[in-house]
Amino acid sequence: MKVEESGGAVAAKRRGEEARPRGEGGASVRRRTRWRVQADATAPARARARATPLQRLLAACRAAFGGPGTVPAPADVDLIRGILDKIGPEDVNLRARSKIVKATDAYSLQRNPTIITMTTMYKCRNFSIVIFFLPRGAVIPLHNHPGMTVFSKLLLGSMHVKSYDWADPPVVVGGSTPDDRPVRLAKLVLDADLVAPRDALVLYPESGGNMHRFTAATPCAVLDILGPPYSENRDCTYYQDFPYSHHDPSADETGDVHVTDEQKARLGWLKETVKPQDLKMYEVTYRGPLML
Repeated sequence: MKVEESGGAVAAKRRGEEARPRGEGGASVRRRTRWRVQADATAPARARARATPLQRLLAACRAAFGGPGTVPAPADVDLIRGILDKIGPEDVNLRARSKIVKATDAYSLQRNPTIITMTTMYKCRNFSIVIFFLPRGAVIPLHNHPGMTVFSKLLLGSMHVKSYDWADPPVVVGGSTPDDRPVRLAKLVLDADLVAPRDALVLYPESGGNMHRFTAATPCAVLDILGPPYSENRDCTYYQDFPYSHHDPSADETGDVHVTDEQKARLGWLKETVKPQDLKMYEVTYRGPLML
């Protein structure tokens, strides 16, 4: 069925045309229309320019972590690292956060001066953004990040970082009795002192130093992006590390490993252990800039 305009609609349309200002041949109307289209096209660019570093970081993480098991593409990794490398303490209101941390659980801080606090800036099912505050001498023990990609940016202070990946092919020895936990060969990735400001570190599910330990030489703060985040179904395993000389697999019937002295210096043995009883970590409310 054909629908025709009523006489009232036609009249209203004509009145609207008469109400619009005109130049010669209506050219001014066309110029204004083109200007509005151009303004709308540049709006996203202006919005990106006004975005804070944390808003840009959040947008990049949302694009990079498409699901709980996503490993970001190289281009996404470069983008996130580029944003992180430019983020400083002032971008997360670190001075105010430090005052809150000092006032939090004062009694526990007096009893244990190496207590660690953390604040969650943002969390969803695909990733989380967290800041860890470590006083001088505090240690986050050697632990893994199962199936996770992690960005770590030292915002303030200095710390020692030691990290490992599993050796390939796997070499496991021991574990012949219930109390004798096996040790597994790992290759050293990083064993260095880090001082802020410095570029972000990136570890992957199978590389980059997936198992690492932080030891604070001075009071320090570390911003971590964990994708996916830890949860009830995804927890870390703690390890104790030993030098390669702790066990020589070539002396075993099952061992057929031949390494040079230079290679031995970059190898170690890791043994699963329980969570250290003296590891105390408390979460405080995030009060920094909003992440939307």
